[in-house]
Amino acid sequence: MLEIIQKPWPWYVAGALIGLTVPALLLLGNKHFGISSSLRHICAICIPANIPFFKYDWKREIWNLFFVVGIALGGLVAAQWLSNPDPIQIAEKTVTDLQALHITTDNELMPASIFSFENLFNMKGLVFFVLGGFLVGFGTRYAGGCTSGHSIMGLSTLQWPSLVATCCFMAGGFAMVHLIFPWLMNVL
Repeated sequence: MLEIIQKPWPWYVAGALIGLTVPALLLLGNKHFGISSSLRHICAICIPANIPFFKYDWKREIWNLFFVVGIALGGLVAAQWLSNPDPIQIAEKTVTDLQALHITTDNELMPASIFSFENLFNMKGLVFFVLGGFLVGFGTRYAGGCTSGHSIMGLSTLQWPSLVATCCFMAGGFAMVHLIFPWLMNVL
């Protein structure tokens, strides 16, 4: 049984399980899935200011915070006790493309040449972590939700703004990977 949990699952199983969260949440009280709203809930709880954006019934949405804590605990449990012992398989084309940008993979999902403690305090870290984090937060707020909220929940409930947001997320991702990221790696 443990081997089944440790190995990667096929996309059609994992995707179906993720997709089943939508009807489950709708049946369990008309709840809407999304992660970025949890920061708003935390701010509404911790900042008793008279800011209109934080004045709502956050107690009704407290389940979302338990969901986010469950994701974090699940990730911790998976990383500590259920991690796959096999080396990560990265496509040869991907490895070649990354090497062309002077990025070594070392069979890791997050290459140390980008994601390291040393890079946190140089221009590369400033651009990727600080500016990138700001843009993700700004984009999430501007789009009225994150990729999980729009692309999983919004599309499955046939919301037009979620379709537009998801198309923009995809276009932005393609532009970043194929245009901006290679340019940044050459500049930085």
